[in-house]
Amino acid sequence: MIQANASEATTVRVERRGRVGIVTLNRPARRNALSSTLIEELPRLVTELGADGSVDAIVLTGADPAFCAGLDLNELGSTGDNLGLPDRPEYPWPWRVEVPVIGAINGPAVAGGFELALHCDVLLASDRALFADTHGRVGQFPGAGLTVRLVEAVGLQRARMLCLTGNFIDAATAARWGLVVDVFSHEELLERATGIAADIADNDRRFARRMLAHFEQLARLDRAAGMELVAEEMRTWNDDFTPDDVERRRQAVLARSLEQRSGR
Repeated sequence: MIQANASEATTVRVERRGRVGIVTLNRPARRNALSSTLIEELPRLVTELGADGSVDAIVLTGADPAFCAGLDLNELGSTGDNLGLPDRPEYPWPWRVEVPVIGAINGPAVAGGFELALHCDVLLASDRALFADTHGRVGQFPGAGLTVRLVEAVGLQRARMLCLTGNFIDAATAARWGLVVDVFSHEELLERATGIAADIADNDRRFARRMLAHFEQLARLDRAAGMELVAEEMRTWNDDFTPDDVERRRQAVLARSLEQRSGR
């Protein structure tokens, strides 16, 4: 289990629930704004969790009342030390992991905070969540992939509108546009996100990692190349096929089904 030192405890909290790691941005008085310290600590802690063989999914959230307000403008306007850090190779912003990251967006996700949310593999939102790209309001270009990932999530026209206006959308609109998978009450968001992460962790570990990488590859390909990739993945996967593995997994599925029924 990862142990947080004193500086980590003030900027990023890490905890474990079974095979799920929970990472919480922890600067609530600054609405979890991205300071130099947070930018340094977040990728390291998430990457360490992802490399932990007993962790198969990660939940990322913020300490209330916000998910993340973007770059800390106080620091940006004084030293500017937090501006260039994400571009430096020693800080793999926001993380490099092979396990899925579930974003539990508990409040406003703004500018760099919106960008951070978009790097999650699945987004769930509290009914208090808000999303906005306000880079244009402070004259800063979104350099961490926001435009690419936003187009993938909501389409070109909606991405243009969000980036050019700087306007906010609420959780219901984000769900309608396909930006988030689902919206929950604020009180139940973290439990629901952790439950979904646990569902992922219950699956075959090698499959989950392979499937996540597969989707990343598909995003870079056209349809024809994507179908070729699927065929190649199937061939290489079947090279390791054994009936014993399938039977073992089938028994695990049956046991899980019985457990879920008995818990109703």
